[in-house]
Amino acid sequence: MQHIRTGILTSIICLILAIAIFPISTPLLRWARTLTRTTSTTTLKSTPSVVTSKTPANLYTTATMPRTPVYFLSHGGPNIMEDFDHPAYSKLQEIGKEITAKVKPKAVVVFSAHWQASPDKIQVNTAEITDLIYDYYGFPDHYYKVKYPNVGSRDLAGKVLGALEGAGIEAEGVKRGLDHGVFAPFTVAFDPKTNPLNVPLVQVSLFDSDDADKHYRLGEAMQGLRDEGILVIVSGMAVHNLRDMWKAMQQPAPMPYSVSFDAALKQAVEQKPENRQKAMAELLQRSDARRAHPSFEHLLPIHIGAGAAGSDSGKQLWTLPQGSMSWAQFRFGEVSNVTA
Repeated sequence: MQHIRTGILTSIICLILAIAIFPISTPLLRWARTLTRTTSTTTLKSTPSVVTSKTPANLYTTATMPRTPVYFLSHGGPNIMEDFDHPAYSKLQEIGKEITAKVKPKAVVVFSAHWQASPDKIQVNTAEITDLIYDYYGFPDHYYKVKYPNVGSRDLAGKVLGALEGAGIEAEGVKRGLDHGVFAPFTVAFDPKTNPLNVPLVQVSLFDSDDADKHYRLGEAMQGLRDEGILVIVSGMAVHNLRDMWKAMQQPAPMPYSVSFDAALKQAVEQKPENRQKAMAELLQRSDARRAHPSFEHLLPIHIGAGAAGSDSGKQLWTLPQGSMSWAQFRFGEVSNVTA
């Protein structure tokens, strides 16, 4: 029952996020009325891309490849896939093109705010043909027919599981679909028609825990993968308060905590790497932390990203405090260090 309640609450939150991005007069407000009558999540099998899931064992091994960077994406709601005029849309496109044209990863490991496994165990998606999880309610029918071409990899999932075991983190392989914290921003960043990713993609869960250091250590376990051409992407929101959504819509300026916490997050991420973990853990103790994030699942992915960054510095690429949200995008490491 707890999982059912959590799932329904998550879906309600996703719907409210979508409503916030549309004008209040939009028909989306009418769709919200159907929310309480919807009781299940639909999945649809995605169309495989040209990538083969039978990855050669040595695909990720090279003696000359420098470390890939790490990216944090503020992903918004599922409607970002069609919100062409939103400033975050073009920024996600820009980041996606940077990744495909300059980073050129051999594979991607992604963490999303919308998958929390358990307090002490991580789950790794081992599925090779991955469904999409439509973890939202009340949208027009075509939102439940979205496809995002992707292929998993047992070999890559095995590498992730091995890295976690080596770090003393309990983990298990499961078969699961991609949630909208992955396929929504990826549809924009890696448009299947204009900028396809075309490499294996494996999603990994968060802990079901608010422990920032625990998630930082989870990221640290991923560091070695970056030396093998594997890109780590973490997906959440820099500021994410859905409870204040309606209030925020009544005023033109962003909520004060959207601005203050956004600035504090930037400052913490851009600390010297040896000081970064402490600075980022202290974010959760700030007086505005629970206003910016009533629950921390959308913040914790950046702790994973910072851990995966190791000694690489972090940088805010762009930000937009908006209402009770912030769309900040971050990168750890320099793209100029990555060669084809």
